[in-house]
Amino acid sequence: MEIIGRGSWIDKLAADALAYKERMGKKTEIFRTESGLGASGFPHIGSFSDAARGFVIKLAVKEAGYKSEFIAYSDDMDGLRKVPAGMKNADELKKYIGIPVTDIPDPFKCHDSYGIHMSSELIDALDECGIEYTAKSAREMYKKGVFTKQIELILANAVKVGDIVKELTGQEKYTEVLPYYAVCENCGKMYTTKVTEFHPETHSVFYTCTDTEIRGKIIKGCNYQGFADYTKDKGKLNWKVEFAARWDALGIDFEAYGKDIHDSVVVNDQIQREILQTAPPYHERYEMFLDKAGTKISKSLGNVLTPKVWFKYGTCKSLMLLMLKRFQGTRSVGIEDLPKLMDEYINLEKIYFEERKVKNEAKRIKNRALYEYTNSLETSESSSIHVPYHLSVNILSVAPETNPKEFYITKLEDLGYLKDGNRKGLDELFQKTKNWVDDFKEIEVEPVELSPDEKNAIRDLIPVLDENESDEVIQQAIFETARNNSLKPRNFFRLLYRLLLGTESGPKLGPYIAIAGPKKVADRLKILSA
Repeated sequence: MEIIGRGSWIDKLAADALAYKERMGKKTEIFRTESGLGASGFPHIGSFSDAARGFVIKLAVKEAGYKSEFIAYSDDMDGLRKVPAGMKNADELKKYIGIPVTDIPDPFKCHDSYGIHMSSELIDALDECGIEYTAKSAREMYKKGVFTKQIELILANAVKVGDIVKELTGQEKYTEVLPYYAVCENCGKMYTTKVTEFHPETHSVFYTCTDTEIRGKIIKGCNYQGFADYTKDKGKLNWKVEFAARWDALGIDFEAYGKDIHDSVVVNDQIQREILQTAPPYHERYEMFLDKAGTKISKSLGNVLTPKVWFKYGTCKSLMLLMLKRFQGTRSVGIEDLPKLMDEYINLEKIYFEERKVKNEAKRIKNRALYEYTNSLETSESSSIHVPYHLSVNILSVAPETNPKEFYITKLEDLGYLKDGNRKGLDELFQKTKNWVDDFKEIEVEPVELSPDEKNAIRDLIPVLDENESDEVIQQAIFETARNNSLKPRNFFRLLYRLLLGTESGPKLGPYIAIAGPKKVADRLKILSA
């Protein structure tokens, strides 16, 4: 089997995109990937995934020997359609519905506008993870007239555009109005304006500001009529055509998209081919992240898991791993998944540094590539400290309020984790784990189905834990309990790791249980074996 690049789905996708570009005869010197950064609400991990994936495709293209660039495009000319749930000063923000987000004051009073504040939260996450990007702002692009050529071609061919939209989506709106939102000179709203005339000789459009419906609610227009200069930031193209305009103007060669905007991508591809007369980017569609209730994670619904929240408890590498484990397939994600991702990264690092052997060569290659891309192809010469996240949480959950770090380090030394002198990443792990313990106390371990023999063995072990605090006695009791119940000790130890730490392996169990508290562990096992 041929191995492409480093042998991951990322390399395969990059190779397909490069082949497509060559077939289309696109001669641009630099291969550009892009991700749109929403600016109308708090950026969630789905928003971060767009950027992470666009960035690693850029890396893979560079690895294949081509110049490449990742563009992070902030959609900060969008109007506010709904105040996100849980937003500070929500009632005050309602009066700005329909107004471009960069014309709305920042409710947090730390940035020049609402839109800049929201964009900066995702940009900060990209910076923290070392994702290299070229920042582009929709407001600046329109203000500088970057899209003027595309706007004029689209508006000059408005009848054909309307027919394409109707044919592909059934929507008839753009057979009646032009696909452009002017910003009303009188009230500042944009979604209330209906553009009906195109005047290329004056670089303007004529509009009327009328009542319109957004998300089932009527937004009042002011009935003003006027002209807007489309060579400036006095309006923007509708989504049905704007993707095509920016793909063409910025020379985008690859952009992934979620299935929720599939129709818009299909329409924009057709607009770029037929109206702008250039080839659209290579696309790959991915499934959405869902919250644990099965609802799409949305910045307007209030069920937002943001990169900022993730970084409070986990590392950037664990979030990158979540993004890059696979491309397709809907995934339910909650903050409770973070400990597992932290431990998965440890396992991945062990494979990379050959501290854990993988017999299947194809799997070993894929895991190595995943680790390298998770680290943005900037791997170090040595691994970090490999302390399971569950273990850190359990140690800190019993740590004294005074000098918890000293207690934490001492217990890790007792368990043998610091014997080789490696403390790389220790300070970060301590702080993030402490944040978790402060906010959540413990970790819910995934349920494990137990056989009758396993249940009996655990029930036999519980009285020993209730009556003993000696790590040596506990360690020996585990061996004896396994044998007395016809279980291989190795398998019984593995079961206890899964029940107590959510991992297949870990520290020596006797000393660990002594630290965590034998009675506390016994109580947990009583519940799990009930």
